Amino acid sequence: MTETGFNSNAKTCDEKYCMDCGSLIKLKAEICPKCGVRQMAAPVSSNIGAVAPNGKSKIAAALFAIFLGWMGAHKFYLGSVGWGVVYLLFFWTGIPAFVSFIEFILLLTMSDEAFNQKYGQL
Repeated sequence: MTETGFNSNAKTCDEKYCMDCGSLIKLKAEICPKCGVRQMAAPVSSNIGAVAPNGKSKIAAALFAIFLGWMGAHKFYLGSVGWGVVYLLFFWTGIPAFVSFIEFILLLTMSDEAFNQKYGQL
């Protein structure tokens, strides 16, 4: 921690960690300036596996909703612990299973920008 109270080693959206030494480097860096190891090429731009800045994946959330939504797994994954507990308390009624199926569809049809805005805060 620094004097301002912020961690100076915190990763920002334009940075990544080196595959070999773990140093914080620029996102577009091809070679780590610390250890000299070439970084893997950036994946081809695709919306299928898009990940929010906080590491949450829209596809993972949708899969949690469809397979484990009856017990609120997608809510816990997305940081809504209170709603996850509600799903756990009422799973026996079948209502959370129905609602999670609707949320599965909503998550799949949601744009990446909307997902990041709603669930992607650090």
